[in-house]
Amino acid sequence: MSARQPLTIEEVDRVIEMAWEDRTPFEAIEMQFGLKEKDVIALMRAEMKSSSFRMWRRRVSGRHTKHQATSRADRFRAACHR
Repeated sequence: MSARQPLTIEEVDRVIEMAWEDRTPFEAIEMQFGLKEKDVIALMRAEMKSSSFRMWRRRVSGRHTKHQATSRADRFRAACHR
């Protein structure tokens, strides 16, 4: 198994954007970028001001929508697509 190349600036920006979005689960970030939740937390800590990081951590801690297993995947689908 080969090691993943470091993220580009654009990829780091996208991971941060996805991490801030309430409806994007950590599993989606892992699938797209290969970063587990702990890796996303480390990236956010490294890339953000400490006050912004603390605010983000308060937002996502315990938030059901950030974890696919506890989130209803069909909550935003139109009734005709269920």
